[in-house]
Amino acid sequence: DHYHYEDSLFPTSTLIPVTVICLLLFLVGVTGNAMTILIIQHFKDMKTTTNLYLSSMAVSDLVIFLSLPFDLYRLWKYTPWVFGELVCRLSHYINEGCTYATILHITALSVERYLAICFPLKAKVLATKQRVKFVILAMWGFALLSATPVIFLVGVEYDNDTHLDDSTRQCKPTRYAIASGLLHTTIWVSTVYFFCPMFCLIFLYGSIGRKLWRSKGDLQGPSAMGRKRSHKQTIKILAVVVLAFAICWLPFHVGRNLFTHVDDYFGAKLSQDFNVASMVLFYLSASINPILYNVMSRKYRAAAWQLFFRHRHRRRRHRNQVLRAEQKHPLSQEDAHTCQESFVVVYDEGNTPCPHLQDCRKEEGWGKEAQDGEDLSNEKGERLRGMGLPVDE
Repeated sequence: DHYHYEDSLFPTSTLIPVTVICLLLFLVGVTGNAMTILIIQHFKDMKTTTNLYLSSMAVSDLVIFLSLPFDLYRLWKYTPWVFGELVCRLSHYINEGCTYATILHITALSVERYLAICFPLKAKVLATKQRVKFVILAMWGFALLSATPVIFLVGVEYDNDTHLDDSTRQCKPTRYAIASGLLHTTIWVSTVYFFCPMFCLIFLYGSIGRKLWRSKGDLQGPSAMGRKRSHKQTIKILAVVVLAFAICWLPFHVGRNLFTHVDDYFGAKLSQDFNVASMVLFYLSASINPILYNVMSRKYRAAAWQLFFRHRHRRRRHRNQVLRAEQKHPLSQEDAHTCQESFVVVYDEGNTPCPHLQDCRKEEGWGKEAQDGEDLSNEKGERLRGMGLPVDE
């Protein structure tokens, strides 16, 4: 258990499980966030104001995973750092900037939901898609600008500045950043970025919950009750997203403030272990949102099925029908070639020039299935119209 991999600060009993977990999070996070973006962008009616925020958050989480390979490299081989000064600075900058962007998105989205529920008339005027797009761009700009000090905070350092031994290169906070107070300032900014929005979110969701509770007896009719159920579902999902973000990030900020200036061996060892746990939680935070959408939102699951699986299922069903037709009516080589070429017509149009296939279609009721397929295609937009995916709006 105490065997350490060469040039690593951790034993292999820690390195292997952490690496496996991070690779699984990479797979889930990249797939899930890409799916969220595709779902929202594919269906025009799903580009609601809420989903614009969620789509932008998914982009942020995708970008975060660009830094995972470099973090794993540093975990296994702390020295020497072989990727150069630029990659060292950019990897830290991307993580910090995307984290700031995510917390700003969560806050802005919660404010938008607060207005929609507590001040619905004002929300219709303020929360337009065009304004939301502008807010998203502004938040990205502010987040990336706020993270700029990180570029000057880290760099490639050597154990001895007078004797530059390449085998001792490390990507870490520079001596200048520590001596000048830049490290302390950056930690302070990061802490403010986390705790201030969290206090704001507590107030917002408390106000939303109080509003929904007080309006319990005021709503009459199926339309009003439907809106209330939709609001509750949206708030439930967003509250879980906020809670997951807080749980994943609280240890990091606590550890960063507790272990910044440790000199003894026990404190340094505890700081290293805390940093590894924080890294895993960091990438968990970037991968968990699509899982939450899928578990909590029926409409998200419906859209995912509509986009990724229904088309394939219909093609497989019609291909099996073609094979059954060939078994009932053995075809000549020429007829088989004709039917093969007309397969797309069978799928897309519901008819085919192949006479044997036409007979089999009549026997097995294929016309009805083809019509059902057309109905599904025509109803595609209608069924999902107004769906606020991945959350109900």
